[in-house]
Amino acid sequence: MTRQEIIDYCLTFPAAYEDYPFDDIADPGAWTVMRHRTNKKSFALIYERNGKLRVNLKCDPLEADFLRQAFEGVLQGYHMNHEHWNTATVGSDVPDEELKRQIGNSYDLIKPKVRKRM
Repeated sequence: MTRQEIIDYCLTFPAAYEDYPFDDIADPGAWTVMRHRTNKKSFALIYERNGKLRVNLKCDPLEADFLRQAFEGVLQGYHMNHEHWNTATVGSDVPDEELKRQIGNSYDLIKPKVRKRM
């Protein structure tokens, strides 16, 4: 997957938008942050490091540890809370469908919770 394909996939989620809080959008090495419009929480941070495209994704702590053991391309979150965030390297042993699944899980963890009225 390319950076733009990841961004386009993230934009398929309701109320998702892309943000560039750290860099100028014209910079090819800019960090792209995918957020939820309602609460502004981020669910995917897309960037390049050491010539490789990477994505930071929020994750349930138990699943985060499992994914790190299952895939060489999944590490503790770079510059993130290591318990709740993973970094997936695009083009590694992590298949595109697995990366999409992880993006979906990350989105589900940050989206606003619907409260039921009694």
